[in-house]
Amino acid sequence: MPIRYGACHSAEIDGFVIEGHVPAPEIHRLLEERPDAIGLSVPAMPRGRTWHGRSDLRQCARPYDVLLVEHDGSARVYRSYR
Repeated sequence: MPIRYGACHSAEIDGFVIEGHVPAPEIHRLLEERPDAIGLSVPAMPRGRTWHGRSDLRQCARPYDVLLVEHDGSARVYRSYR
């Protein structure tokens, strides 16, 4: 995982890297779709994040993006939380 996509937590799941507070639905989607990518990242810590441990992910106070990080080091938005 390129350092610019680093965050507070790292994991490896079935060959993919998960970096930061990536919501479980996006991890499940990643494992179903199996894109040719490094994995997912929510870089740093979303400001005002209140959904930790909650089932309603829309409680996040500030918008943030879950990024799909490609093998070439680029990334694209996999899902936006607004």
